[in-house]
Amino acid sequence: MHGMKGMHEIYGERRNTEFNNRQILTKVQQFLVSIPDDYYTVKDIDTLKTLAKEKQALLVDVREPEEYASGYIEGAINIPLRDLTQNLNQIPKNRPVILYCSTGYRTAMGVMALQMLGYINVKGFPPSFEGWKAAGEQLEK
Repeated sequence: MHGMKGMHEIYGERRNTEFNNRQILTKVQQFLVSIPDDYYTVKDIDTLKTLAKEKQALLVDVREPEEYASGYIEGAINIPLRDLTQNLNQIPKNRPVILYCSTGYRTAMGVMALQMLGYINVKGFPPSFEGWKAAGEQLEK
């Protein structure tokens, strides 16, 4: 009898895990289907500058602190990708927020995570830090 109860508990846990996985899958599918044509992006430097100046967009550099210390886009704050969820209090929902990293990979993950957490005001800057630097734009240190 005791062995059977253990099997029922295990089966119940497996069902709960499958249910949670289905919920996660559903949430991800909803997110992917709802992605707009612009893919939550600010595609060029001039648009980024305009948003920063006219809309007081917050720039968030999601690179590691050592990378940030080597140079960053003026006005950007540093919240490494792995620390985003521990720093949601620094990410406003009432004005544009633009994430960037070195090449775009971490930016995309950060934008997706924040969008799934209800931040509809977050976009990525695909040219990222390397594109900013290659264009000869000013860097802060």
